[in-house]
Amino acid sequence: MKKRSLLIALTTGMMLFLTNGCNHKSSQESTGTIDQSVNPESDTTKLRKISFLPYWVANAQFAGYYVAKEKGIYQKYGLDVEIIPFDPFHTSIKLMQKRKADFAAIWLLNAIQAKAEGTNIVNIAQFSTRSSLMLVTKKSSGINTLQDMNNKRAGIWNGYEMQPKSLFKKYDLNVEIVPIGSTNNLFLNDGVEITNASWFDEYHSIINAGYDPDELNTFFFADYGLNFLEDGIYCLSEVRMKEPELCTAFVKATAEGWVRAFHNPHEALDLVIEYARRSNLPVNRVHQKWMLDRYRDLYYSEGHTTTYLNEKDYLFAAGVLKDNGLIDEIPVFKEFYIPYDSNISK
Repeated sequence: MKKRSLLIALTTGMMLFLTNGCNHKSSQESTGTIDQSVNPESDTTKLRKISFLPYWVANAQFAGYYVAKEKGIYQKYGLDVEIIPFDPFHTSIKLMQKRKADFAAIWLLNAIQAKAEGTNIVNIAQFSTRSSLMLVTKKSSGINTLQDMNNKRAGIWNGYEMQPKSLFKKYDLNVEIVPIGSTNNLFLNDGVEITNASWFDEYHSIINAGYDPDELNTFFFADYGLNFLEDGIYCLSEVRMKEPELCTAFVKATAEGWVRAFHNPHEALDLVIEYARRSNLPVNRVHQKWMLDRYRDLYYSEGHTTTYLNEKDYLFAAGVLKDNGLIDEIPVFKEFYIPYDSNISK
């Protein structure tokens, strides 16, 4: 998770309703809910070859894409999709600029910054509506509220300082930020009293290290007004403008892949493990199951997927970037978010 890229220093960064699109809507379309009743492309003899790039290595974060590919869902929609293996030296945005990736999953903060810097990408679907990031403390440390964090030390992933810094500033807290890498060791060994984590990854690792959930306190950034949205699907603006049907097919098929993954977790986990092993990655099925379950909570809590990007969430994230001097101007929302289905509006 932390190894992915978020924006500000490395590479890959969220909830509700409101805003945008075009001029026609239905009650379902207005929420961005995928319409599974639409008849997909049935002619599998002429598949359109396209490529998709995840922002991190093969794991259950991308189970919906693997299921859609391996279970013939993309094919049903007329697509032959290559899922490009993650390479830390070739970011999603760079590969799209070079026309080597047609679609990519990117966090909102990264995408806004890239757009503001001149990369003409657009968000066509926003699957994430809530940040998965949190701060964690041990109850034994006596840190049970935000105010208890004052004058303490927090292990924060290098390159992911913006959200914690914004939280500490908002609540007038003096917290020493200690840069950490990809392990929880400093927190586990009491080198810091606070650490950041994602709900679907590092938090579970801390539990696996021997801590019961009731021994820990969690502070989700989203609960404190810092809901930076994560996974969205992006492409170049010209792709969205010239081939809207392609964008529609890819998003609908991907959403169907996620629904199947959530309803068939054993099948999905088998595929996740297979993709990880193809890349010679260590993989733990129990941890991957936790990850898939948490993604179901984040993506499918109301029994359907949603692809709607709320303008309030967009403007909030962009405003934080501008306030921190990371972008000069906020890109126009209607030029940033162009839904895969032009009938989605609010």
